[in-house]
Amino acid sequence: MKENFSVETDPLLKLDLQTKGVKTLLGDPKKAIIKLSIPMMVAMSVTTVYNLADAIWVSSISSTALAAVGFVFPFFFMALAIANGLGVGGGAAISRRIGAGDKEGADNVAVHTLVIMLVIAMLFTISFFIFARDIFSLIGAGETLAMATLYARIIAIGTVTIFFSFIANAILRAEGDAKRAMHAMVLGMVLNIALDPIFIYTFGLGVAGAAWATLLSMSVSSLLLFYWLFLKKNTYLSFRFRGFHFDTSIIKDIFKIGFPASLMQISMSITMLIMNIILVKIGIISGVEKPEYGVAIFTAGWRVATMATMPLIGISTAVVSVTGAAYGARAYKKLNTSYMYALKIGIIIESAIALSIFFFAPMITLLFTLAEASAYLTNDIIIFLRIVCIFFPGIAFGMLSSSMFQGAGKGTSALIVTIFRSIILTPPLVWLFSITLGMGLPGAWWGMVAANLTGSAVAFTWAKIYIKNLQKLPNPTEQ
Repeated sequence: MKENFSVETDPLLKLDLQTKGVKTLLGDPKKAIIKLSIPMMVAMSVTTVYNLADAIWVSSISSTALAAVGFVFPFFFMALAIANGLGVGGGAAISRRIGAGDKEGADNVAVHTLVIMLVIAMLFTISFFIFARDIFSLIGAGETLAMATLYARIIAIGTVTIFFSFIANAILRAEGDAKRAMHAMVLGMVLNIALDPIFIYTFGLGVAGAAWATLLSMSVSSLLLFYWLFLKKNTYLSFRFRGFHFDTSIIKDIFKIGFPASLMQISMSITMLIMNIILVKIGIISGVEKPEYGVAIFTAGWRVATMATMPLIGISTAVVSVTGAAYGARAYKKLNTSYMYALKIGIIIESAIALSIFFFAPMITLLFTLAEASAYLTNDIIIFLRIVCIFFPGIAFGMLSSSMFQGAGKGTSALIVTIFRSIILTPPLVWLFSITLGMGLPGAWWGMVAANLTGSAVAFTWAKIYIKNLQKLPNPTEQ
């Protein structure tokens, strides 16, 4: 039976809808998923291009420059994980209040999120700027110490700008305005791609130029977001800082999603570290000349896998907002509709990507093996891509289930399913297939497939049980 969502049939639409974004967020959940997903998928695609371009420009300076940025990246990634987690937590809390018709509460959450962002960003800026050299010296930066310190301190100066960009984008998405969030992200990334060679080579700043290019491009993006939120003031949410005081209940609401969301990203980086250790162990056992051989294959292949899942990240941001609004309105039927529709789209897209990668793996591999020194990796990278692409459609079940949990305010549940897949399942299964069963590197890739498919199946099952129990609650909005 076809589901219809209109002003007459859906109590959510009787709210005072002040913007197109809110109308989208509270309207037909299928249309909301599409309208909110597409802009973010575009933005994530541009982000992928930027990451590749930035790596190429930095690597062209020198291997020392690339190593210096490599030392900074884990700390930069941690900062982004914190900013993203705070954005997810604040955004989900805002969407739930919009769904419940509590505009004043949504405004208050937005202000709290911005103030918390400012406090965390300042702490990170001061501590990282002062102790950067000591930190990199401690972890063995060696001859890259001066370069890594310089790069890190420039990035630290712009931490507030970078954090604000993440949070402002999350606030726009939370009220259904994914298009402007996309415009701001694309502007920053495209500008960064254009400025990298200018600052690195034309101005002769080297690796410091890459940092300044990032800082300037993010600043321009943030200025645009600042104009929309505080000067033009045509958003659904209003920002009143006069007389502000912290509300512990709102802080808890933000962090019960935000903190687990940050840990989810950090847990995935831990998994990558463990994978590298196991792959080196495989090389030692196999007696190959270069034990890090497997790490090189994994690094190249995993970059393709990351790019392949970018569309799902775009869809997941829509799921958080739409399910959050539906949960806030106790419209659990709508929550299930949006979740399942997003899942259907995700499976279709990732299946198409998986088939494309399987058949075009040799051509894709050429991008990483053009240099004579890396040509010997060709066959093994092709094998990696053709094995791991099997789990791409399955990732949709895990990632979008986590997003649904976040939208519903169950950040711990989202964290649990992520840790279960990435840390509890992946390393043991990789070890089992590759070392215990003696399958070598292909076994490691099959272990990754088994872990991701199993983890995603568990996440989906848990999500469906949770939604089913929601629909049994008394007096939901939709019967």
